Amino acid sequence: MSIKKILGITSVFLLSTQAYAYNCTGVAQYVDGRSYNNNAIVQNAGSAFSCKVSGWCSIGGPYAPGTGWAAGDAWTNLGSCGTTTASSVAASSTPRSSARSSAASSTPATGGNCPNWAAGTNYQVGVVVRYNGGFYRAKNENPGYDPVISTWFWEPVASCPGGTTSSSSTGNNGTCAAWVAGRMYYAGNTVSYNGASFRAKYDNPGYDPLISTWYWEPTSTCNGTGTSSSVSSNTNNGTGFGAVVSEAQFNQMFPGRNPFYTYAGLVAATQTYPAFAGTGDLQLRKREAAAALANFSHETGSFVYVTEIAKGLYCSDWGNLATCPCEPGKQYYGRGPIQLSHNGNYCAAGAALGLDLRRNPEIVEQNATVAWQTALWFWMTQSGSGYRPAHSNIVNNYGFGETIRTINGALECNGGNPAQVQSRINEFNRILQIIGGTAGNNLGC
Repeated sequence: MSIKKILGITSVFLLSTQAYAYNCTGVAQYVDGRSYNNNAIVQNAGSAFSCKVSGWCSIGGPYAPGTGWAAGDAWTNLGSCGTTTASSVAASSTPRSSARSSAASSTPATGGNCPNWAAGTNYQVGVVVRYNGGFYRAKNENPGYDPVISTWFWEPVASCPGGTTSSSSTGNNGTCAAWVAGRMYYAGNTVSYNGASFRAKYDNPGYDPLISTWYWEPTSTCNGTGTSSSVSSNTNNGTGFGAVVSEAQFNQMFPGRNPFYTYAGLVAATQTYPAFAGTGDLQLRKREAAAALANFSHETGSFVYVTEIAKGLYCSDWGNLATCPCEPGKQYYGRGPIQLSHNGNYCAAGAALGLDLRRNPEIVEQNATVAWQTALWFWMTQSGSGYRPAHSNIVNNYGFGETIRTINGALECNGGNPAQVQSRINEFNRILQIIGGTAGNNLGC
């Protein structure tokens, strides 16, 4: 269904790259904001880069190759500009393939215990696997894509991270457990990695402490036990959403969901809006988490659908075609947990994000964290067809029914579609039972 939504900012995943020499003769200089297609090669900041994701490559700013803080999401570093040698990656007609082959064919280090890659297994950002004699790190969440073929989702690395997974270091206040890629960590957790100790500044799904410095900081002390850094998915930890809904509970709620909708992506998205499920007492926080998940579940068929079934152009003049013209060949159908739709919403969302969603609306269905953030931005800040944002309806005790009005009140409330309203209420109560919450007043609209 068509709903007016706006989305939030994307989480940043800072990824390491292999350094190679690259012959930059004839390679065009990168121009910030220029449109680039997938596999386009440019030079910038003394290195050559190949575009991985056209939408992000064309944005510039934070995605500028070699200088932007999110460049790793958009570009592959082909190496420093210079004369290639026999040991470096040759500047050929297939530079990306050469770089990948060089990394994959080199003798891998023996440190660490990486699992063998398995087709069909869901991998989170940061997980390292062994495949065809090499090691690969997941750059983006994926449901088991081939590491050699799906280079947007995987990158070659020299070895498993952190040596053996049983290693630990001792700080002034105890022993830090070894960091594990793909494990959920919460603000305040400490880990050991490469002989040093790190504290999580923000909840994260196992990002590399040396690479993702926004999420981690060096520390001289540990939490005091060898296991306090490792978080069980069966318990609620941290602050905000992670403190009221555990990964095990999330999996129990939506066992048949599309692998695109990851718990890690949701937790990462909530860092943008710490007030979400973080306002008021524990019962109020649980109520908001359940209310949001119930409505998002209703919009997506229990998180089965990433995109709208009846896809259409959704180009309309209410989005102000003079300032937000529809990009030729693009469609603005519903995407993500809240089904962001129509050109006007994509333009408004892009303005809020610093992303060109008018030209690249598909980003919302390609990046799980961005998809979750679209829903949370609307939930936290937009009044939709109601009187106030859904977040305000919950924390100010207007009731779950008013969140329905905000999201789709024009069609469902005031007797418009009582069956759909009841469906949302049923889902709300079901989720509350799992996390031990109370429904509050005014369930209907």
